[in-house]
Amino acid sequence: MVNRHLQSALGTTIALAVLGVGCSDQANPSSSTAGGAGSAGAATLGTSGAGGGGAPTSGGGMAGGLGTSGSGGAASGASGASGASGASGASGASGASGASGAGGGGAASPEKFSFFVTSMKSLLDLARAQDPTATEGFGGDLSYGEVGPGAGLRGADKICTAIAELGMPGNNKRWRAFLSVTAGEAGTPVNAISRIGEGPWYDRIGRTVAMNLQGLAGQDRPVGDPAIADDLPNEFGVPNHQPDPNQDPVNNHDTLTGSNADGELATENMGNTCNDWTSKVGSTGEPQLGHSYPRSENNGRNWIADHEAPGCAPGVNIMGTGGPPQGNVSVGGGGGYGGIYCFSLDP
Repeated sequence: MVNRHLQSALGTTIALAVLGVGCSDQANPSSSTAGGAGSAGAATLGTSGAGGGGAPTSGGGMAGGLGTSGSGGAASGASGASGASGASGASGASGASGASGAGGGGAASPEKFSFFVTSMKSLLDLARAQDPTATEGFGGDLSYGEVGPGAGLRGADKICTAIAELGMPGNNKRWRAFLSVTAGEAGTPVNAISRIGEGPWYDRIGRTVAMNLQGLAGQDRPVGDPAIADDLPNEFGVPNHQPDPNQDPVNNHDTLTGSNADGELATENMGNTCNDWTSKVGSTGEPQLGHSYPRSENNGRNWIADHEAPGCAPGVNIMGTGGPPQGNVSVGGGGGYGGIYCFSLDP
């Protein structure tokens, strides 16, 4: 039987050679033409960029693993199939630097996605990827490896970029954390509302969060799609109050901003921004926060500025205790986990 198969294969090969039929002849009619170059290698993600993942899950789960440090592109393409000496394929594009957490560059995705609340799962997973002992998130230190003036804001922007990649892999958008500080890179105060562009902003599945800054600043709830105004969605487009539709809603409304109701720096006291988002020591201060969904119809409605967290330490409290447990000095003590709002400059 083996001999019969071998004879058959040899016969086919000889027939094709005689007829002059082959893959390289189909691709390049002239035998003197050099082979086509191989396709360029794909760029890889940077340090804070998230790895490519699957489609968003209704439960708000992560769609893919967290990115590793930027690395070179894929191996060079194969040489052309035909010709005396086919040209070698182009080498892969190098991976982007881990500093920005973005993918391999290119234009921003035209798909509408420019706002989310960081989900608890994604935020805690990202913190553990950086520090395996960080089991309760970042706390008030959002510097994420950045140092020097403005480190808190730059790091928070990287966090937004990494988590946005989970919701929409390869989006290549410019993400900004909605946070105010007493001193940015220039040593002067920075207002959250001035960091996020002019709008419009959309959630992961294209629903309008707000059309412009007037629809955000000074508003109890963002002026947009009523379906999401009272329960702002996470990076997967899932209402954050109930990230798992198969489970009961959780008490996770507290969202860090350091801002007043107009989206501007709440106070000159650095404790209200956890030392401009560089400290996770509980006693550093009590950061200003808003509510991603109202506590009730007539209470706790402001999405930017409602009250202060009991402290700057990492911490998760989503059990609906009615207030911080005695002695709790964490960002999540009053009902949350230290989540932040993220906006893109690219709608």
